[in-house]
Amino acid sequence: MGRMTRQATLHRMVMPGHSCPYGLKAKHLLERRGFTVDDRWLTTREQVDAFKAEHGVKTTPQTFIDGVRVGGHDDLRRHLGLPVADPDATSYTPVIALFAMTALMALAASFAVEGSAFTFRAAEWFISFSMIVLALLKLQDVDKFATMFLNYDLLAKRWVPYASIYPFAEGLAGVLMTAHALPWLSIPLALFIGGIGAVSVFKAVYIEKRDIKCACVGGSSKVPLGFVSLTENVMMVLMALWMARMWF
Repeated sequence: MGRMTRQATLHRMVMPGHSCPYGLKAKHLLERRGFTVDDRWLTTREQVDAFKAEHGVKTTPQTFIDGVRVGGHDDLRRHLGLPVADPDATSYTPVIALFAMTALMALAASFAVEGSAFTFRAAEWFISFSMIVLALLKLQDVDKFATMFLNYDLLAKRWVPYASIYPFAEGLAGVLMTAHALPWLSIPLALFIGGIGAVSVFKAVYIEKRDIKCACVGGSSKVPLGFVSLTENVMMVLMALWMARMWF
């Protein structure tokens, strides 16, 4: 005799021009876990409001299993024994993903230009590409970045405009270093911002023992200030010293 199919009822918002993404995720999750889903659409604002009032809930979707309300998407994940992300938790995932992609970009560029992925140019490009992408993330919202940056950068605390200038300077240095152009500008620029950044992070994290977020991937970052932030700045300094060795 076959295993009995589990039943679930899902109430989710599906209106003209809008389908609730969490409703779609809940439906997919239930089906993936072997449930037969009675998918009930709430197609008007009136239906949504009436459903919320009837069941005393503030949001949709809502899942019912065996006639018992489980709750929304996150509640469903908990019910099924799956992890639920903490929106306030710190995470290194954005930085790991960024460095992984810039490393692959550098290897690809090296292979296309040099005929081999593993070259000194690939190492250079990894650092310069990382600088450019990090600058791009900061430039998405310069004001948010600057506000977070002011928490720990020593120069920005003394001269506030530096916090807004920083992402432009980092991006410019990265572009020039990628092209090996204007070394008289890119090298001192990277040394300057990287050196101050490294000292600032080291002081905040390892001397003052502060537990704060890093602005390295933008002002909405959940990345903790620490080793990764220090590495970003040290890489800039090392890149500048490497290029200075070649050019001067």
